[in-house]
Amino acid sequence: MPHSPPARAPQAGHDHQDCVRAALQAAERRCAQSGARLTLVRKRVLELVWDSHAPVGAYALLDALKAEGQNAAPPTVYRALDFLLEQGLVHRLERLNAYVGCPHPMGPHSAQFLICQTCGQVQELEDPAIGAAIRAGAERLGFLATRQTIEVEGLCQACRTA
Repeated sequence: MPHSPPARAPQAGHDHQDCVRAALQAAERRCAQSGARLTLVRKRVLELVWDSHAPVGAYALLDALKAEGQNAAPPTVYRALDFLLEQGLVHRLERLNAYVGCPHPMGPHSAQFLICQTCGQVQELEDPAIGAAIRAGAERLGFLATRQTIEVEGLCQACRTA
């Protein structure tokens, strides 16, 4: 897989609706490809995850659905999130117990997450060399790595210069 440039935090003048539209189009393509069904609830949860570039928790998603007048319960949100995870459309950040949209949903990839301790923004860094190094190190120990989640905390460029 070719090396992808790192995902960037939104810049000034960023049209966030383009991100949401692109995420929904990718979700529709991904689900069509896998034969999965992107229901209205799943689609709306995905939109809410992409509503900002900050991680969002399941109960915040539930509150947003209820504010829209939907009769949603925690299992509804968790089932939608499980589906979106299975399809590679979102990532779960273990440290934050929250979810972010995946900007590269069309194929398997290992990703690293850069989490700003000040503003909470998350950037997905997809560096295949990092994933390969982990797999190689695990193999030297006789371990088969099947899933990787790397979360790095620090300061984003905007917070560093503020």
